[in-house]
Amino acid sequence: MEENKPTRRDFIKTSTILTGGAMLSGLPLAQAAHNLVDDTIKIALIGCGGRGTGAAVQALLTKQNVKLVAMADAFRAKVDEAYKNITADDLQDIEGVRGSVKSRVDVPEERKFVGFDAYKKAIALADVVILATPPGFRPVHFEEAVRQGKQVFMEKPVAVDGPGIRRILAAAQEAKRKKLNVVVGLQHHYQTIYRQWIDKIHDGAIGEIITSRVYWNMGALWIRPRKSGQTEMEYQMDNWYYFNWLCGDHIVEQHVHNLDVSNWAKQAYPIRASGSGGRQVRIGKETGEIYDHHTVEFEYADGSRMFSQCRQIPGTKDSVTEGFHGTKGNAPAPGKILTRSGKSLMNYDAKNDPNPYQVEHDELFAAIAKGEYKFADAENAAKSTMTAILGRLATYSGQVVEWDAALNSQTVLMPEMLDWNASPRVLPGADGIYPCATPGVFQVI
Repeated sequence: MEENKPTRRDFIKTSTILTGGAMLSGLPLAQAAHNLVDDTIKIALIGCGGRGTGAAVQALLTKQNVKLVAMADAFRAKVDEAYKNITADDLQDIEGVRGSVKSRVDVPEERKFVGFDAYKKAIALADVVILATPPGFRPVHFEEAVRQGKQVFMEKPVAVDGPGIRRILAAAQEAKRKKLNVVVGLQHHYQTIYRQWIDKIHDGAIGEIITSRVYWNMGALWIRPRKSGQTEMEYQMDNWYYFNWLCGDHIVEQHVHNLDVSNWAKQAYPIRASGSGGRQVRIGKETGEIYDHHTVEFEYADGSRMFSQCRQIPGTKDSVTEGFHGTKGNAPAPGKILTRSGKSLMNYDAKNDPNPYQVEHDELFAAIAKGEYKFADAENAAKSTMTAILGRLATYSGQVVEWDAALNSQTVLMPEMLDWNASPRVLPGADGIYPCATPGVFQVI
């Protein structure tokens, strides 16, 4: 029976209706026609930093017939560094992988694209696009990928402001209409311990959730010194983590993971938020405009609360986790569930679980190879990202901020023009210090 198992090419041939405008198992005709003669799944990498490099390697480690055919980044040096790393003889420094995937890389010079518009050229050459630039660019890149009818893996978060979220939501609907698979790097959705934990919560193991606790507290991250001759745009792009138009603040860029887990468990999104935050150690010229700590109380429509902490301050206690308290019991940490009396209902050992970063790609490319439409992660990713943006607006303003007001905000953080000599919206003062939001002064809308 194994010898007679249909191949992907057989599936495509028998599934295709040979009429004008026909669709193949939900895939656009252009992709179906391509796949009739070549079962290689062509990949384009948009954003060649560390996470993009890791995502590309994981895509190339899948069991399918895949090939990286194009790369794009605003910086040429990023393209070159990523290409060197991906084609190394030993990948042990990338996502802990040993071995090599260089036989699956076919990116000659003419398919290495550089600049703010490079993404369009790379997307055009691929069946699947990996979107891993700083998140401020995600809406326009996702729109273009969907417009061109491509399958998508994109990293979280998916935007940095309300207008960006609205663009993602609109593109997500178009992706569904075109039956394009979209997987987003909120990897807990692809992690066995979380899948089983949340399933038990949804099955009523702790009753109705009354309180969520979510944390991402840690030390500081990287800083890249200003280089001689850099324009302000180049400097901010190089230090993208410290500017809201690129990163969204660490509550958005990083803490979105934990906020998303609460939304997943609740099967809902908050309706309002209040909180506080500020800068204790990020007070120098090199730390941009973002805060180093946020504490937020989110309210869901049923009256339950999510209490959120995120902090990036050296020497402080690390805590990256989630927990839930319900009417019948508690889920104090991932994989753990207790009754009200303390009896254990779940104590999951995750030490042998597969790497969720790899599972994301394994499941996506398996579906694509089978011609299946299976993944539509963009809408949830947009709403969990919006949850994080809501929290940032609450801490920046010191006000209670409503979901609808935040989502419908007309404040655009992206620069009016994307050019190396153009000016971002936030610039340093005469002392070299960037202005940051002041609660009681900052305007949400």
